[in-house]
Amino acid sequence: MVKILHLDASPRVASRSRQLAQEFVQQWQAAHPDDEIVYRDLQQQQIPHITDLWIAADFSPPPAHTPAMTEVIRLSDELVDEFLGCDRYVFSVPMYNFGVPSNVKAYIDQIVRVGRTFTMENGQFRGLVEGKKALFITTQGATYGNDSPFAGLDYQTPAIRTAFQFIGVQDSHFVTASGLDMGDEFRDKAMASAQAELQTLVTTW
Repeated sequence: MVKILHLDASPRVASRSRQLAQEFVQQWQAAHPDDEIVYRDLQQQQIPHITDLWIAADFSPPPAHTPAMTEVIRLSDELVDEFLGCDRYVFSVPMYNFGVPSNVKAYIDQIVRVGRTFTMENGQFRGLVEGKKALFITTQGATYGNDSPFAGLDYQTPAIRTAFQFIGVQDSHFVTASGLDMGDEFRDKAMASAQAELQTLVTTW
C-alpha cells in the first residue's frame, strides 16, 4: 500500500490545476484501491508565513522552546509529520505572476526544516527526505518555450524542483498545461495533452 499526499493550492475552486489533479487522483484510486490518499487544501487552511519567533523555534531544540515558540512551530511540525508520513506526493500548483502562489511558498518554508527535512554535514547540505516520489501538476496562462515572448520567465518549475530536491526528493515528475489563457483552442489542446499524460501515469508512475 502506498500513502499519497494530495495537495491543492489554487485560490480558485473551479481551477484547472485542481481539475487535473482531481481527475488523476480519482483514476489512481480506481486503479490502486488499496492506496491511501491524504488531502490538504492550502486555500481552506491558510499557511502562515514564517516570523522571527518561528525561526528561533526552528533553530533551537524543543526542550528550549518557550510556550510561544511551541505554539508558533506547531503547524509546521504537523505539516512535516504529514509530509514525511507519505510515500508520494501529488501537488497541483498554478502559476501566479511567473512563479508559485504565495501559499505554496509559505508551505515550502514550513516544511524545509533543519534536522527534519535537511541537515548540514561538513559544510554541505543534505536532504533527509529519501525514497519519495513527487508528481507536480502545474498550469500556466501563457507558454514559456524558446519561441515564446515569455521565454525564460518560468520561475514556477525551477522553484518547485529546487526546493524539493534540496530536501531530498529526487524523483519528481512535472505535467504542465500551458497557454491556458491563449484562446479556447489552445486551452483545450493543452488540457487534453495533460490529461492524456496523467492517464498514462496512472499505470507507470
